[in-house]
Amino acid sequence: MDYAAHEVFDPVERRAVADVILRALPDWFGIESAIVDYVEQVAQTEDMWFWAARRASRPVGFLSLRRHNAYTAEVHCMGLLEEFHRRGIGAALVRTAEGRAQAQGMEFLTVKTLDASHPDAGYAKTRAFYAAMGFRPLEVFPTLWGEENPCLFMAKSLVGPPGLSPR
Repeated sequence: MDYAAHEVFDPVERRAVADVILRALPDWFGIESAIVDYVEQVAQTEDMWFWAARRASRPVGFLSLRRHNAYTAEVHCMGLLEEFHRRGIGAALVRTAEGRAQAQGMEFLTVKTLDASHPDAGYAKTRAFYAAMGFRPLEVFPTLWGEENPCLFMAKSLVGPPGLSPR
């Protein structure tokens, strides 16, 4: 892979990377108010980690990870320019986030995405990506993001073999 991923601590850089990537993905992030909210939220440095993937000096993707409590972190927002899909960059970002969560002693990684009851080809790929990364659907929240955008809540265990109780 000819890209470099690094953790970003500077809130201004976080905002800039997220803004560029999200605006380049209108099929996934087409609601202006949501883009603005994500860009502001990723700038938080307390309980939020942020990694950017770059090719040369150009940002091509990012992942923000929010710590919810001692046991759980959430993939808060992730974006990867479409021409860089299926190159292992997204998987590498998720594995990096998993590693951070595990190093912090967390047991679960979660993500929210658009549910399959909304027929969107882009989000069908998103759900397939998270499923391939080991996330499993837990619950649908039909009105969390409004009736037109049903939310699927997915989770992944970060401890032990599947099906075994941790600790």
